[in-house]
Amino acid sequence: MPESLLLWLALAAYGGAGALCLRRAAVAAFPLLALAVLLHTGSLATRWAALGHGPFTTMHEILSSNLWSLSLVLVLAAWALREVRAVLGAALPVLVVLGAWLLLADASPGHLPSTYATPLLYIHALVGKVYLGLLLVAVALGARSWWHADAARSDELAHRFAAFALVFDSLMLIVGAVWAQDAWGRWWAWDPLESWAFASWLALVTALHARAALRPTPRRHAAWLAGVFVLAFLTFFGVPFISTAPHQGAL
Repeated sequence: MPESLLLWLALAAYGGAGALCLRRAAVAAFPLLALAVLLHTGSLATRWAALGHGPFTTMHEILSSNLWSLSLVLVLAAWALREVRAVLGAALPVLVVLGAWLLLADASPGHLPSTYATPLLYIHALVGKVYLGLLLVAVALGARSWWHADAARSDELAHRFAAFALVFDSLMLIVGAVWAQDAWGRWWAWDPLESWAFASWLALVTALHARAALRPTPRRHAAWLAGVFVLAFLTFFGVPFISTAPHQGAL
């Protein structure tokens, strides 16, 4: 099917970009990553048109749409800033993991519950994906401090991207609470996904505050951001396996 073919071609391009980064050719990997995003866009659009709803309901769709959104944010950031192009190699392992995981996920169509049939779902998903993408860019920029002694510019950019990530993370929580009130008659219930999402938000706030107040070294700042991303990654892709509340991450 066109969707599957486009997805396989996209995954091959992702893999090729990762291979170039292993050969320390991160700048050369940029156009291949952009091609992967273009092919992946076609795959998601084809699936959306066939099923009549966005890629939000199954683990396959969650992995695929987040692989696409993370890559898109990386491509746009790399297009705008040469510093990001130089550190693509630090971010691509995350994309490779998601791509490999996607290959193992069941691609069968899911169903769209009535609580998902709202514009709030699309806003919630959009700001959440932008948040995680910005945070990944921040982590990649911070990682530069581990192989460059003078990484002040990258450290400052990492801080700025993390700050923008906090804005979108906060919007994700606010829109999610409004959606929960509309869907289930409550703003917040501390279910597993809500609790982990708040913990991720709190960890990011703490990292930003520590950067401003304690002035850590670029390497320590990078380590803090990496820890925040791991927590956010587990929230996006770990909780859907264990959540049994109405607010599931995958159905």
